[in-house]
Amino acid sequence: MTKLASASQQIHFAEDELIISKTDIRGNITYANRTFMRVSNFPESKLICQPHNIIRHPDMPRGVYYGMWKTLKAKQEFFGFVKNLTADGDYYWVFANVTPDLVNGEIQGFFSVRRSPPDAAIKTISEVYQKMQQVEAQHGKRDGANGAWCWLNEYLQTQHNTSYEAFVLDLYAAE
Repeated sequence: MTKLASASQQIHFAEDELIISKTDIRGNITYANRTFMRVSNFPESKLICQPHNIIRHPDMPRGVYYGMWKTLKAKQEFFGFVKNLTADGDYYWVFANVTPDLVNGEIQGFFSVRRSPPDAAIKTISEVYQKMQQVEAQHGKRDGANGAWCWLNEYLQTQHNTSYEAFVLDLYAAE
């Protein structure tokens, strides 16, 4: 049974640990390392062949995933901060690097390496993600993800003169 969000606690993992997974082209998990299983509290049998969004936390704006898929379909790597859900309703933050697995120029799947993010970065990105969720709610379910991704890019360009990728890389490197 999943805990209520208000009762959940943040799970941490060491700075030198990597959470690694691979998915097929549809985003179904084909590999999960032991760190992924331990931190997410899912056994391998509950991860393999499941959609990677099994760990999607409801606090995460859909617009971030919209941007991630747009980037990956363009055969480029994606960097971002992600709040994930554990099997028992707790959560953990990661700094993710997702890369398309290309064979002869065609995407065969995706490879993701996640690191423990700095606390200051989580604080900053949480505020941005809350605003994205508000934008999504204003645009409705059908257009919310695209609307939030567009808002994010415009916000970062006008307020910080940067892209999402540069923004998150700077946040990660700042500590």
